[in-house]
Amino acid sequence: MYIHELEDWPRFHWSAERIGELLAPVRHRQGRLIGHMEALGFDLQQEAVLGTLTADVLKSSEIEGERLDAEQVRSSLARRLGMDIGGLKPADQNVEGVVELVLDATRHYQQDLTSERLFAWHASLFPAARSGMTTIRTGAWRDDSTGPMQAVSGAMGKGRVHFEAPKAERVDREMRSFLDRFEGDRTIDSVLRAGLAHLWFVTIHPFDDGNGRIARAIADMSLTRSENSPQRFYSMSSQIRQERNAYYDVLEQTQKGTMDVTRWMEWFLGCLTAPSKVLRSP
Repeated sequence: MYIHELEDWPRFHWSAERIGELLAPVRHRQGRLIGHMEALGFDLQQEAVLGTLTADVLKSSEIEGERLDAEQVRSSLARRLGMDIGGLKPADQNVEGVVELVLDATRHYQQDLTSERLFAWHASLFPAARSGMTTIRTGAWRDDSTGPMQAVSGAMGKGRVHFEAPKAERVDREMRSFLDRFEGDRTIDSVLRAGLAHLWFVTIHPFDDGNGRIARAIADMSLTRSENSPQRFYSMSSQIRQERNAYYDVLEQTQKGTMDVTRWMEWFLGCLTAPSKVLRSP
C-alpha cells in the first residue's frame, strides 16, 4: 500500500523536535551565506548566481539521466539575466525550456503557484511534446492512456515496480489540494514546505514525464521564498544528484510508509547541511 492509498492521506506529519533540531542550523547557514554574499561586489554576486543556476539546471536534469550542454545552459542563463559573458553559445529548444522553468520558479518566487503555471512549466520542458521516442501530453495532467503511472527499474517485462502513482482520475482533485496547501498554509516554515512539497508533488506524479524536475523547481521556489530574495547562491539539485541513490531509496521508503514523513524531512534538511556543504560561505 502506498501513502496516497491511506485513509489519512494527505495529512502529513513529522517529529517537531527532531525536525526543529535540523531546521535551526539550516536557517543559520542561510543567513550567514546571504550575509557573506551581500558583502561582495555586484559582479561577483552575479557570477555566483550564474554558476548556481547553471549547476541547478544541469544537475536536476542529470538526476533523470539527461545530460545537457553546460555551455548552452550557461549562455542561455546569462542572456536571460542580462549578463555579458562573451562568446555566447546558441542554446537548443530543450535547454531554453529548462532554463525558462528554473528562472520562472526562482525569479518570480512571489507569484502564486497555480495549475496554469505548472502547465506552462511542463510545456517548456517538452517543447516538441515528446519524451525520447514517446509522444506525451504537455500542458495537461496525465490521463494514463498507456497504463498506470509507475516508477520501474530493470529490463522491460522484468522490471521492478518501485512506486505506482494515484489513478489519473484523481489527479485534478489531488493537485487542487496540493496547491491550496502550498499557497494557503503559512504556518509551515518555507524550508520545511520545500521538502514537503517535493515529496507530495512526486507522489501525485501529475504529468506524463518531468515530475522530478518540476518537483525540484517547486522546492527551489519555496527555498527562495524562505530567503525572500531571487538571488540563488546554492544548488539543492547538485546535492541531490550527489546523493541520487539515497534520494530514490528514501523516497521509495516514504511512499510505502505512513503519513509520518520525519525520515524524508530529515533527509531533505540533511542535504542542506551535508559534508559537501550546500549552504556554505564562499
